[in-house]
Amino acid sequence: MRLIGFSTGALALGEYLRGLEMMRGSSANAVELSALREHELAGLMAGLERLQLEQFQYVSVHAPSRLAALSEPAVAEALLPCLDRGWNVVLHPDVIRDASCWKPFGRLLCLENMDKRKTTGRTPDELAVFAELLPDASVCLDLAHARQVDSTFSLARFIIARFGPERIAQVHLSELDSTSHHAPLSMSMVAAVQEISHWIPEVPVILESCVSAGEVEEELRLAARCFDVQARRVAPAWEPSSSADAMHGI
Repeated sequence: MRLIGFSTGALALGEYLRGLEMMRGSSANAVELSALREHELAGLMAGLERLQLEQFQYVSVHAPSRLAALSEPAVAEALLPCLDRGWNVVLHPDVIRDASCWKPFGRLLCLENMDKRKTTGRTPDELAVFAELLPDASVCLDLAHARQVDSTFSLARFIIARFGPERIAQVHLSELDSTSHHAPLSMSMVAAVQEISHWIPEVPVILESCVSAGEVEEELRLAARCFDVQARRVAPAWEPSSSADAMHGI
């Protein structure tokens, strides 16, 4: 059974405790603690000992996506408690200026593919630049970002082929609206993910859908449906290793 849960930042922007409470009693068994904005980081890390996370079999932390007040070394140091807990730290690659700050995280550093607003980190080749700087780092496959950059979902398949189960450690799942903000899953997104779910490694799925407390369980149900092999409409006709193009960005 694939582990599925939410980013606290998607459920309650800047209020990770409220995000956790919105999942309490739901079927969510994974969580990503969000410190997407740098001012959220200190409070989150200071409060780790008090968090009630027994519901979740998988926990990760999302590092700040933009640095202005904090230095990169300071952010990396603040996130070190994640190492003792064995939690993945999801990082946007365009934040990286000094890769040495992140080397202590090894595989627990999870590089996320970016959306079309960014100038790097979107394609397999762009991700590979950072993966080579941090050869032990893993990858967070953001399906909404990949589909936005390439609506055919070929880009997602190429990322899977390039990095494979050896490096893909987590999946982000949601819809993106016209302004690149995360939105609830549509049936078209569910169907699109079903078509490639055969190749997505059996790793935890973190929903970034912005939904209300009353919509949490339904969104979890739709996420599970994305990976329901029996619901897939057609048998897969493509294998990641079957295309030389999978080794390069599009």
